[in-house]
Amino acid sequence: MSAPASPARADATLEGETLSVQLAGDWSITGPRPNWPAALAGRAPKRVVLGSAGLGQWDSSLLLFLFEAQQWCRIVGAHCDIKALPEKIHALLRQMSTSHETSVPFDRSENFFTGVGEATIDVWRKTKVFAHFIGECVLGGVRLVKHPQKFRWGDFIEEMQLCGAMALPIVSLVSFLVGVTLAYTGAIVLRQYGGDIYVADLVGLSMVREMGALMTGVVLAGRTGAAFAATLGNMKANEEIDALETLGISAVDFLVLPRLLALGVMMPLLAIYANALGILGGMAVSMKVLSIPPTAYWVELLTIVDMSDMLVGVIKAVVFGLIIGLAGCLRGIEAERSAAGVGRAATSAVVTAILLIIVADAIFAVAFDILGL
Repeated sequence: MSAPASPARADATLEGETLSVQLAGDWSITGPRPNWPAALAGRAPKRVVLGSAGLGQWDSSLLLFLFEAQQWCRIVGAHCDIKALPEKIHALLRQMSTSHETSVPFDRSENFFTGVGEATIDVWRKTKVFAHFIGECVLGGVRLVKHPQKFRWGDFIEEMQLCGAMALPIVSLVSFLVGVTLAYTGAIVLRQYGGDIYVADLVGLSMVREMGALMTGVVLAGRTGAAFAATLGNMKANEEIDALETLGISAVDFLVLPRLLALGVMMPLLAIYANALGILGGMAVSMKVLSIPPTAYWVELLTIVDMSDMLVGVIKAVVFGLIIGLAGCLRGIEAERSAAGVGRAATSAVVTAILLIIVADAIFAVAFDILGL
């Protein structure tokens, strides 16, 4: 015979300004259980510590009690400490917090150094997850080299079309307008000194070395990176990724590598195309505003832009494409199993990709300056 269930209890003890609540017994949604107002008993502590003392079986009733305690602490500005509870409860409470959107203010009563430490630990944890995912992708690339016949080449070609050819209209518009903007901005200063012709140098170097790859990366981060995260997040919500893992199929090999390699191949091509459109936009402004013939503009451009500048832009574009693919696929695989989770994954993928692109661009600027490129 199974042991009789012990009643659920929440023993609250006030010591100074700290309310210690020890949870015990078996918590069942269908049985009698304490609620937070009863445990609080009209007291107004500055700190609430929740712990476990003989906690037996529990279900969502315990989570509702803890969630109510956390919400009360946030409203009154008290600090809620649940570190002594099992890690499984922490994970479920985090899911409840993300699925119950409220206007309750965040708990800001923690010590400043405690908050900084927890944020540092969170950044370190996310860095480890990202590094682990990169390692899995590298191992997947090694398996691709060893067994190319197992790679999904059809998906690779389809993704090349989606992130390459289908992105041409928006990349064309953005790149042309960036070239026009650079030319107008340069003309404001250069025409004061009679250096109108050097607008070609400004637009050419800016587009080839920097703006072509950077603006293409930003556009694809918002377009393709978010699409990758939404697609994989939806597959996770539908348990399709779990089904692949159950069948012994690596989700990285099956889903991530085709998308990652497609972006790595198409990004430099799109960046070169963006360079051409940006230079064309600068040429149009030079011809209409500065009365510089297209032939003179082109000849001046060739005196300043060489293959090393093209190489710099192509290297940046390849790295930016891999960053976008990694960020989009990682956020999609990590997405919560809900519609809201898929939306948050898409948003996080865009933010992560753009942030890493800016960081990588700054690193490239320093590295290329050291190398003399």
